[in-house]
Amino acid sequence: MTSDDQHGLGTPPFGGYPSTGQPAGSEPADSRPSYSYSTDGYGTPQYPPTPPAAGYTGADFPAPAGVPTLGAQPFGGVTTKPRRRLSALVVAASLSAVIGAGAGVGSYAYLTDGGTTAASPIAVTTVPASQNPALDGTISAAAAKIQPSVVTITVQSGQSGDIGTGVVLDDAGHILTNDHVVSAAVAGQQQGDPTGSGQSAGSTITVTFHDGTTAKATVVGTSETNDLAVIKVDGVKNLVPATFAKSASLQVGQAVVAAGAPLGLSESVTSGIVSNTARPVRSGNNDDAVYLALQTDAAINPGNSGGPLVDLNGAVVGINSSIASTSSGSGSGSQAGNIGIGFAIPSDVAVRVAGELIKDGRSVNAALGVTVGGSNDSEMSTATGVPLQSVSAGGGAAKAGLQQGDVVTKVNDFPTTTADALIAATRFYAPGTEVTVTYTHDGGAPQTAKVTLGQQ
Repeated sequence: MTSDDQHGLGTPPFGGYPSTGQPAGSEPADSRPSYSYSTDGYGTPQYPPTPPAAGYTGADFPAPAGVPTLGAQPFGGVTTKPRRRLSALVVAASLSAVIGAGAGVGSYAYLTDGGTTAASPIAVTTVPASQNPALDGTISAAAAKIQPSVVTITVQSGQSGDIGTGVVLDDAGHILTNDHVVSAAVAGQQQGDPTGSGQSAGSTITVTFHDGTTAKATVVGTSETNDLAVIKVDGVKNLVPATFAKSASLQVGQAVVAAGAPLGLSESVTSGIVSNTARPVRSGNNDDAVYLALQTDAAINPGNSGGPLVDLNGAVVGINSSIASTSSGSGSGSQAGNIGIGFAIPSDVAVRVAGELIKDGRSVNAALGVTVGGSNDSEMSTATGVPLQSVSAGGGAAKAGLQQGDVVTKVNDFPTTTADALIAATRFYAPGTEVTVTYTHDGGAPQTAKVTLGQQ
């Protein structure tokens, strides 16, 4: 895993990051506390890791140069001894270390003994995520609304697996979750998929519904760079599709509710507020998922991955995906689980990607047509923006007049003070979208350009 987006305890809440005046990596590794985004919540994955993704091309931003690969570090967690049966659960006593290495809240790890899909509608409200809910404004009402649409996902691969959460999308049986929840089932696809199920031989995905019934699922499509996946069950009746609200209308301080299976405890609900509406986060199994996350203090723990974050109408505003944990540079004194900083993929992105996965089995990211580099340590970044290392001929940025050395400070209203912020702000939109890029040239006054985004 790589560490390309780091958020320290002093990170301001609305996207600005102070400069320390030190180059990235100049401070001792154990000189300050940091955050980490844990790949499977607790411990290393129970399945072989997917090889790192190739570097980005000129049509897609590369991960900043010079960022080291990070391994897991131990922490003083609690280990539950598994009973020797299928339902046994275990918390592994290790955790990915250093901030930004992160991958999702993860599925909750456990140990055991032993095709073309037609597009289907996803319900999206035509009004913003309301500050004045149509329901009675209580957590109970929101929970009662969303719970029938929440499922628990159990992934079995060999002698190990994971437990996560999903959201029912439609009557046809499509379910949205995180890519890292089902990645154990698709890890063997590079060796081929003889079953045609979108997953490796010997793996199973079991979905448990609100009424306690279960069904086997197959993988429809995954997007590693957005940490999203769609799976499908067949022959299941009386499904209750969730309704999605527009996440762009969320306000800091707005009440939200998270539902899922934290630590394998299904049918669980927590509540909190929206802490930030566009926090650049890098997560996923290979740290290749970069997005403008909704930050919340609602308690999110391993097993909540892929579950919904909803407003007080019970409408989905985000898909829970990762959490921050405190850890010392030496690896001692780490703390896993909820500390009041959780992240969700915004519904505006999740709905678009899910629709593409259902229709085509894949999703394509937007690209600005530039390359960027340098450290992405948020504590070391400045507010001056992201310099462009190169601009691809024929790309959207080049056509709009941007040049090598220009410093991008905003994409629409999203500040871009780090490389990941620029990646996330670009991927927030679909290819073909026209955005306003604010930048400076040769240290001059800010300028704007209309850029039509290409595709990765």
